[in-house]
Amino acid sequence: MSKPILELKNVKTVVNKGTANETTILKGINLKINAGDFITIVGTNGAGKSTLFNVIGGNLPADSGAILHNGTDITRTSEEQRTTFLARVFQDPKLGTAPRMTVAENMLLATKRGEHRHLVPRRLKPNLARFTKLAATMNNGLENRMTTATGALSGGQRQALSFLMATLKRPDILLLDEHTAALDPHTSLNLLHATNERITQDHLTALMITHHLEDALSYGNRLIVLKDGQIRADFTGADKAKLTTEDLYRFFED
Repeated sequence: MSKPILELKNVKTVVNKGTANETTILKGINLKINAGDFITIVGTNGAGKSTLFNVIGGNLPADSGAILHNGTDITRTSEEQRTTFLARVFQDPKLGTAPRMTVAENMLLATKRGEHRHLVPRRLKPNLARFTKLAATMNNGLENRMTTATGALSGGQRQALSFLMATLKRPDILLLDEHTAALDPHTSLNLLHATNERITQDHLTALMITHHLEDALSYGNRLIVLKDGQIRADFTGADKAKLTTEDLYRFFED
């Protein structure tokens, strides 16, 4: 049996250490993520969802336990080092893009993610047709704004660009941190559909935090319930397919 593409072993994380507000957020997380998994994650505020992503992404250290990427221990590697195999899309459309650069320039920048930067010709023109074709898959007119400064885009277009930039190099792990939460319902649904298509077509491995239980049920092959810093349930296959929102609400009752 092949190794998980990412594995967390008894990961614990403490914040505000040494103060009166010291709190253990993640309380022994054990999680195996297999190549091609699309995992939706639900939980109440304070359950540890964003902390989990911060620990996986290297923004926040694990105080104990281990994180393995294809069997190699990456627990102490930096956020920058993890960009060679990991990409993340945040809730805020302003994060992840350079506002003064055009759409095409941002996409070109994304092709260099995880690489050492050198003073070389940027080669934008030879890539423009490919970038425009990719932008058209977002179904929101982004392909018509390739020479527009990113700061002038709508929130939905900018978030779609962030998603394209995160997936351009087909990362081993894609973290979607409530990436549609700041958008209106129509724009959110459009981006979710585009997200699902890209993950499916490119066989990406992704984790998606969402507050919408219907979305957690509709998308992905696995659903994880996080509560009080622990994984309380991990549904797959037929078990996930027969879940209802009422089933999930029971996990959030005190």
